[in-house]
Amino acid sequence: MRYVMVSDAGVEKPGVLEGDSILLLVATDLTSVIAEGAEFSGEKIPYVQGDLRPPLRRFRRDILCTGWNYWDHFEESKGKREGQDVERPLHPTFFTKGPDVVIGPYDDIAWDPSISSKWDYEAEVALVIGKTGRNIPVADALSYVWGYTLANDVSQRDLQRAHGGQWLKGKSIDNTMPLGPWIVTADELGDPQDVQLQCLVNGEVRQDASTRQMAFDVATLISELSFGMTLRPGDLLLTGTPAGIGNAREPQVFLQDGDVVVTRSDKLGELRNRVVRG
Repeated sequence: MRYVMVSDAGVEKPGVLEGDSILLLVATDLTSVIAEGAEFSGEKIPYVQGDLRPPLRRFRRDILCTGWNYWDHFEESKGKREGQDVERPLHPTFFTKGPDVVIGPYDDIAWDPSISSKWDYEAEVALVIGKTGRNIPVADALSYVWGYTLANDVSQRDLQRAHGGQWLKGKSIDNTMPLGPWIVTADELGDPQDVQLQCLVNGEVRQDASTRQMAFDVATLISELSFGMTLRPGDLLLTGTPAGIGNAREPQVFLQDGDVVVTRSDKLGELRNRVVRG
């Protein structure tokens, strides 16, 4: 199933996409659907792409993220981290983003050159936790996933370097992370290590990789993140970006006002966002 949030008569409502229609649910948002379940309301509305909103917006904690989770991405950035280079990590690298970054699948990315001069794109597969767990074994980890969606972890590279090597600030600028267009349930997606992921800027393919190239697979990410730390329904985890980022290119290339960024996957749909001075 594909779960969505849709704007209907100016009100955001959760539903399930079925062909050219959306079947609305008796719930306020998908966070409550994930945690508590929901019934169909019996109301059906036409599916209009532009009416889709971010599938998740109300979070119980910051957005959870994974860094350096494709070795080709880790290697391409060597010598370009401005004194913050490290050896290959033996465990996944986690960080968080503030929740106000989230925008819809077709919303504008709020670009502001006074905040940063190095706006970068990062296409990612994200997963949504479906049940509470702590110290989750790798063998059981995928059973804790409710579904998968797409995100673009738009980053401000100079802010990443300016705050002691901590990534929170350079990843948490308001209205900069497209999410969606829907959440595909884990049973429909199947193997999360068999997803093709791309990022295009103005029609040019910048990133193109399979999740098979991950340094740490999805089950390992969940297991390691839950070690001593409780994960709860509705938690969102971004799983890392592949090679091709603007900061690692020669010459470097960063997002500019008017650019169109497309994040797409063979199994998860497409985000299409214009970079607009905010």
